[in-house]
Amino acid sequence: MEDNRIIKVFLDEDPKPFASFAPPVKIVLDTTKIPDGKHTLKIVAKSSNGIEGVREIPFVVRNGPAISIVGLKDNETVDTQVPLIINAYGSETKDFFVIKGSETPKAIPAWVWALLVGVIGYGLFYLIMYWSPELYKSFF
Repeated sequence: MEDNRIIKVFLDEDPKPFASFAPPVKIVLDTTKIPDGKHTLKIVAKSSNGIEGVREIPFVVRNGPAISIVGLKDNETVDTQVPLIINAYGSETKDFFVIKGSETPKAIPAWVWALLVGVIGYGLFYLIMYWSPELYKSFF
């Protein structure tokens, strides 16, 4: 019996496959030749009796530096002037570590402030309720 099984691999909406193999196959997808952004890998496999199966896998390529923005969220409605902090992180291997610019500054989360106010408030409550001068008499 003739084995006519075949796997074709497509990228995005390209009608021409960029690879065609006989199964089983192990390949390496080189994303350095794909532009950054959202893409879809479409795999079409044909069985020995001619039935096709299709699987689509969406993925995101980010070969360039990671970009971090503080001050603007996705789909946020803004007006007037918006201050932004923009930072980019590369993945290049270097012999030294640059501290300045390595981290994007972020505001202290609201839950930390609430916890701090709660601890200070409890301390003041304890001080007011249980402080009395006779507990602190001098030994002299």
